Amino acid sequence: MRKTTLHLTVAAVLTLASSAVLADRDSRPADQTSSEVASTWFERLYDVVKAESTAPPPASRIYGVTAIALYESIIAGTKRNRSLAGQLNGLTSVPQPDENRRYHWPTVANTVLASTIRGLYPAMSEASLTAIKDLEQSFASRQQAAVPRRQYERSVAHGQAVAGAILEWASTDGVVTYNNCSYVPVPVPGAWRPTPPLANPNPLLPCWGLIRPMILTSGEECRPPGHPPFSTAPASRFRDASLEVYKTGLNLRGERKTIADYWSDASGVTGTPAGHWIAIVSQIARRDNLSLAQAAEAYARVGIAVHDAFIVCWRAKYVFNLQRPVTYINDNIDKSWMPYLVTPGFPSYPSGHSTQSGAAARALTDMFGIKRFRDTTHVDHGQLPTLEPRRFDSFADAASEAAVSRLYGGIHFSFDNDDGLASGQCIGRAIRERVSFRDDEGGSPQRQGQKGDVDRSPFDARQD
Repeated sequence: MRKTTLHLTVAAVLTLASSAVLADRDSRPADQTSSEVASTWFERLYDVVKAESTAPPPASRIYGVTAIALYESIIAGTKRNRSLAGQLNGLTSVPQPDENRRYHWPTVANTVLASTIRGLYPAMSEASLTAIKDLEQSFASRQQAAVPRRQYERSVAHGQAVAGAILEWASTDGVVTYNNCSYVPVPVPGAWRPTPPLANPNPLLPCWGLIRPMILTSGEECRPPGHPPFSTAPASRFRDASLEVYKTGLNLRGERKTIADYWSDASGVTGTPAGHWIAIVSQIARRDNLSLAQAAEAYARVGIAVHDAFIVCWRAKYVFNLQRPVTYINDNIDKSWMPYLVTPGFPSYPSGHSTQSGAAARALTDMFGIKRFRDTTHVDHGQLPTLEPRRFDSFADAASEAAVSRLYGGIHFSFDNDDGLASGQCIGRAIRERVSFRDDEGGSPQRQGQKGDVDRSPFDARQD
């Protein structure tokens, strides 16, 4: 009997020790937690954007707002990252968790991502809604089995609170007012006209450039300088640029055709151009084993970049209102010429792919430096035709290829692409100069002045 009692006592001790280890593991700061929940969710969001045929500007907003929600939800569980409240336009405060309680940051992330995506897609299809619900429940089941009930419930509550606050903030950006405004272009030489084979005479989202950016003062900031004067004269810069598009299209083959296809990122076929860069973040998170905190920061940086890039680009498109290459070439060079890619239904200058690629590449370089990587976006999402992964020596190289792909596709002039890249780089520099994601002294303004808080989160000493 005494032997049995001793056996039970040892078992009880081991159980308590195991429970303590489990509790410590489940309460680890986000800096020491896997980014699996974040990368899996953003890959699912890419598929939802694709399934819902979301246009590129709204998609950039969805990615950006979702990224900010994730970042803000786990910020209190990091050691050196700081909140973006007070740094992003209109974002004054975000709900904070109780510093005296334990939180499970993957549960917080799972909840905030599911809730934010549903809030940004109030009318999503039943298939997409099911995909969101299934992923949320998949993570929730694992988390409930590993996390104490009260800790799990408060983590869910915190994720929901942050999602609600971020959605409320996003609702004030003017998208309701400017999403579907009327537009009557001025009929001047060189003005945009609908392009074949599209039948819709109305250009896409002409007032998108008026919604509130996240860090820029307005859609006018970082605007490109303007295209060469429209001209049909034989020696003009504009005609030379048009001839370049024309001759490139006539001789398109091999690697150039592959590049045009690789970066096409059409809505309804892929997760859009912004989604391509978000997918690159997901790949880095998985391959480099980023922590949840690191991944959240990377998504936030790129989310801000593509969000503001589409505002700046769309503002410029409808200020300059320039016709597409196919219009100029059919009118002045070759009536039967058609580009390799279908020309999108909105003005040409500047290139949206180039602008957002320049901004995203600058944001990623500021976080990771010059980094070689292999992009597997198309393979990861089973897109057809199958496009093999591509290798790049840096994020800037990828952005440059994305930009020139639009020339190869026959849908942009070189000056559209070059000025778009420069505009995007300007946006990236603005993010670097205006947004502090980390505090060099080891604490956000709310934490400064607390001795010994340089290398630890205030959530390291909490109660269940």
